[in-house]
Amino acid sequence: MKKYDLTVAYRIYPKVSKVPPVFSEDKYNLADICLNSFKKSIGSLKVKMFVLLDGCPPEYEELFLKYFDAGDLTFIKLNGVGNYATFGFQIKTLLEQNFSEIIYFAEDDYLYFPDQFVDMVQFLKENEDVDFVSPYDHLDYYNSKLHDLHNYPSFIKISNNKHWRTVGSTCLTFLTTKETLKKTKNVFLTFTDGNEDSSLWFNLTKYNMGKWDMLKISLKNPFLLKVIYKTLTRDKTQTTSNKQWKLWVPIPTIATHMENDYLSPTINWEEVIKMRIDENSKDKITE
Repeated sequence: MKKYDLTVAYRIYPKVSKVPPVFSEDKYNLADICLNSFKKSIGSLKVKMFVLLDGCPPEYEELFLKYFDAGDLTFIKLNGVGNYATFGFQIKTLLEQNFSEIIYFAEDDYLYFPDQFVDMVQFLKENEDVDFVSPYDHLDYYNSKLHDLHNYPSFIKISNNKHWRTVGSTCLTFLTTKETLKKTKNVFLTFTDGNEDSSLWFNLTKYNMGKWDMLKISLKNPFLLKVIYKTLTRDKTQTTSNKQWKLWVPIPTIATHMENDYLSPTINWEEVIKMRIDENSKDKITE
């Protein structure tokens, strides 16, 4: 069996689910610029791609064949099963594959900077206390309304001209290993049963997980009650264990979720997005 540096489970859906800064009514073109940026970010790594096509028409399969060799692709066609179920398929797929120990959960609406994955993979491999890596410096960490939820001391590392810090939560695009996923899969599977992504992450990272901390946060920020309630009630075995898994994010960001209200800070995204669209247009001309 051919060995790879990284195995990716990339889930894609043909409808726009958030409000992106561009192509708000054109998921194909949004998916195109995101996938092209993802391919360029991978750089020199050998990557096995499992593509979960959830109710996608044939042109979405052709989109991946435009950027990746057919031999590196495995298509899994799903009949519109939705966000929760496709995440469950990602977990199953990445645990059952034997192409690589390092694995990546990918969503279809992230825009990446070029040649960044080598740094992420190296950071994961070289540090024993790095369990998960997100490419996304989430705007939530800087949101005054969420100050109490994200008010915790972070560990800091410097690697490859980036600061990396530990955080309490992120979305569901992240890097880890099969071994770590095996040990934490029961927590991640709670998402398929309706848990919040932020809740399962706080369950793992343990930031502000003391009941007194949670009570103080909920009294100050009632709108966070759902996140706090699900953090404390889903998968009680993991919640009450002493293990604190470490989730790291880069500063500056490696990618952003293409949701208009949550773009990563300190980046001129209007300029970056325009550049990516122009690059896509040039790539199409040279095909």
